This record gives sequence, C-alpha cells and structure tokens, in this order.
Amino acid sequence: MIKTISRFLLAAIMVGAGAMHFANTDFFVKIVPPYLPFHHEIDYLSGVCEITLGVPLLMPQCTSLAAWGIMALLIAVFPANMYVYQHQEIVPASPIVHLLRLPLQGLLVLWAYWHTKPVESRIG
Repeated sequence: MIKTISRFLLAAIMVGAGAMHFANTDFFVKIVPPYLPFHHEIDYLSGVCEITLGVPLLMPQCTSLAAWGIMALLIAVFPANMYVYQHQEIVPASPIVHLLRLPLQGLLVLWAYWHTKPVESRIG
C-alpha cells in the first residue's frame, strides 16, 4: 500500500513538474546552462519527458521502466541544478535552498530507484 501511494505521489510530482515547463517557460529556460543550445527546446523536451515518464509510472506493468527513465532524466538535468547553485542570482532564494536542491535530486533518484523493483506479494 505504501509503495502504491509513493508511486502515485512520484507520478504526480513528475507530471506536475512537466506541466510547469509549459506554464512557466521563462523560469525553466533561464536555468538551462548557457553552454547548451536551444534553451526553449530543451525546456519543452524536459517537460514532455517528465510527463511521459510520470504517466506510465501509474501503470504497474510499466512502473519499472518508467522509474529507470525518471532516474536517467533526473541525472540528465542535474547540470541545470549545479548551474543554478553556481549562479544563485538566476533564481532568488537563500543559499541554503540552492544547496539543498542538490542532494534533493539524489533523493529523487533513490525514490525512483525504489520503484524499479516489483512489489513483493506476501502470502500466508
């Protein structure tokens, strides 16, 4: 039961974050590191990936694959978090908030990893 709730919560976070890429494009575009081209396209692609991986997390037969995809996506976008940490003026927040975002990304990866394993059924 806890794993099911966790899966639905992670899916909601992923879909919600993905939707924000379209609702608040300016915010996400400015955190794309300058060494990457096509900032708007990267923003939209990130949003599509988050939604595309969040929805199948809700389907038990797709959970493991979706969780692996979420892990890969979280690792792929980590440079944006590092960029924001190094250039805190981009996103107004306290330095501690910027610092805490970095390990939070790791916790999200671990959370997704938990869902790569099938739920064990207990009989008896």
